[in-house]
Amino acid sequence: MKLEEGFKAGRYELEPGMNNKYIVRMIANGWQKPTNIVISGYIRSFEKFAAILGSKFDADSAEFSNSLNNIALRDSLGFKKEDYISMFIPNTYEFYWTTTPKDFILRMKKEWDNFWNEDRDAKAKKLNMSRSEVSTLASIVIEESKYVPEQPTIAGVYLNRIRKGIPLQADPTVLFALGDPRPNRVLKKHLQVDSPYNTYKHKGLPPGPITMAPISAIDAVLNYEKHNYIYFCAKPTFDGQHSFASSYSQHLKNARAYHKALTKRLKERENQ
Repeated sequence: MKLEEGFKAGRYELEPGMNNKYIVRMIANGWQKPTNIVISGYIRSFEKFAAILGSKFDADSAEFSNSLNNIALRDSLGFKKEDYISMFIPNTYEFYWTTTPKDFILRMKKEWDNFWNEDRDAKAKKLNMSRSEVSTLASIVIEESKYVPEQPTIAGVYLNRIRKGIPLQADPTVLFALGDPRPNRVLKKHLQVDSPYNTYKHKGLPPGPITMAPISAIDAVLNYEKHNYIYFCAKPTFDGQHSFASSYSQHLKNARAYHKALTKRLKERENQ
């Protein structure tokens, strides 16, 4: 059957019962088996993204890096350097192993267009925010809390701050500004970092997302909880949830309770 003259590389799945003739025809005709590509985690740079993709496709990380940093391609899709990462929405997608980096990017643009349906666009318009701005706020929300039920509440806090002209003062944006390796905790000295992503120094949203925002966080912004909260801090229960407050005095009480519990926990660890 002269397979060597028409061999097509790809990911082929052999199953019990397949005869030689079918296997040869499958490879000769490129009848590949698609695979599920899962985009998840907290991807903050295209360098990391390229490394992940290079392990899942035929193309290596360098090829993906070149395509992801292709300015002409990015501009043709209508994005700026700062908000380009918002186009890649974490989810599970079906691809062929031989998909080229450019085709991968073009496919993700189609997925982004499909994600932003009329309902989501209408909600973004009601917030007076662009799609990229929604993703930017969502990226802060997910960095603040992985606990999905309270993400709309946190989104509401930041939207209240924006409306009142209060700086977001979001620690995750400071950590992003500091780059890698990042400190485990944000200290007062870190708040002085000179960066447009430092929301302690600059009011409003940063220039773009600080991580790939998952669907849960994007929808949390679009369906934010309406309340009067302006502050929040971690609960002393250390369960990933937060205490919310509408007054600074109440916020200080919540913060003291958390720091007291944290100090106690650290001392207990030292004594073990």
